[in-house]
Amino acid sequence: MEHITLLLGIVIVTALVFDFTNGFHDTANAMATTISTGALKPKTAVAMSAVLNLVGAFLSVEVAKTISGGLINESGITTEVIFAALVGAILWNLLTWLIGLPSSSSHALFGGLIGATLMSVGASGVNGSVVITKVLLPAIAAPIVAGIAAYLATKLTFKLASKTDEKATAKGYRAGQIASAGLVSLAHGTNDAQKTMGVITLALVTGNVLAPGANPPMWVIVSAGVAIALGTYLGGWRIIRTMGKGLTDLRPPQGFAAQTGAATVILASSHLGFSLSTTQVCSGSVMGAGLGRKGGVVRWSTATRMFVAWGLTLPAAGAVAAAAEFLTGQGTWGVTVVAILLVAGSAAIWALSRRKPVTADDLDETAAAAEPAGVVTTAIAAVTPPPAGVFPSEATYSATGDLKTTLHSPTADPVRPAASV
Repeated sequence: MEHITLLLGIVIVTALVFDFTNGFHDTANAMATTISTGALKPKTAVAMSAVLNLVGAFLSVEVAKTISGGLINESGITTEVIFAALVGAILWNLLTWLIGLPSSSSHALFGGLIGATLMSVGASGVNGSVVITKVLLPAIAAPIVAGIAAYLATKLTFKLASKTDEKATAKGYRAGQIASAGLVSLAHGTNDAQKTMGVITLALVTGNVLAPGANPPMWVIVSAGVAIALGTYLGGWRIIRTMGKGLTDLRPPQGFAAQTGAATVILASSHLGFSLSTTQVCSGSVMGAGLGRKGGVVRWSTATRMFVAWGLTLPAAGAVAAAAEFLTGQGTWGVTVVAILLVAGSAAIWALSRRKPVTADDLDETAAAAEPAGVVTTAIAAVTPPPAGVFPSEATYSATGDLKTTLHSPTADPVRPAASV
């Protein structure tokens, strides 16, 4: 570490700041459903998630190698390029956190790296095949696969438990949720902490501290793991509220199914070196679990805002990073200006967040007001067959998508029902 220059040191610190924002931005991935169903108290949940994120950082380096030696060509990339990339990623993370949208920290980082590299050396600096196969395709496939898995798991869970008392089994499902949430946290540390490891390793290669293709040193692994764990412990309550209540209302069996499906997809991708977005995987699982319960509601207005944010993440972070790289390319004064703009922008976003702060106390059962069912949910409800023994004309759905039925006695006045359930 004695060869690390001042600029390289600034880049390493900035990478750890990004890792920190990644932690509190993505806490919702593991713990939103666990908190929303009451399986864990908010502060207990984020403390557990922080510890397991730290542990997960030590389990693999495959994703780190994808970033440090695969996404962009190391030759011709300077330390200033990496600094500019991190600036774009951090500002996008903070902006989406401010508005409570669970966008992808991973794609913010990728967009920053691609945008800064294109500004610096052009298209030759980006490995297009890696971007397609290990970033774009997983971005499309992962939430769909996770959503289908959670949907099927939820259907199976409710079918198996149809003859049991829901209240009697809720405790067991909550215990399963805690275990599956821990698995998601472990998977998140395994996948996302490695992204910062990869960036720092890339910076060390460009600074001639490490040889091209080298694995992350142990101090890089430790520092990245600690940074993401601290960010996780801080808790991104705004995004947790959106994931836990804004997308759908989950019961313990659904939460268990969603988290188990998400953890499986994330761990499998980490083993294969796919640097996918844990946010997109977990969001897809939550929506799949929401649709898997009869009468369940997915609030498509919230989901649509998420989809738009996902689509904007790569180009928006890339554009900011490209502008930052243009300035850093002017020399020391440009690097200084970018650093000042990063601090000022971060401070401004933080100040705006204090106008309407969201804390752990806001995440109780009444915190998030339910939105009415969207057009898609209403359409699905309209064609869902009523339970056996119920006249079709008497099966209706409430504004939240719950099935309400009225049973008529054969001899009762058809205008006035004899019994209601």
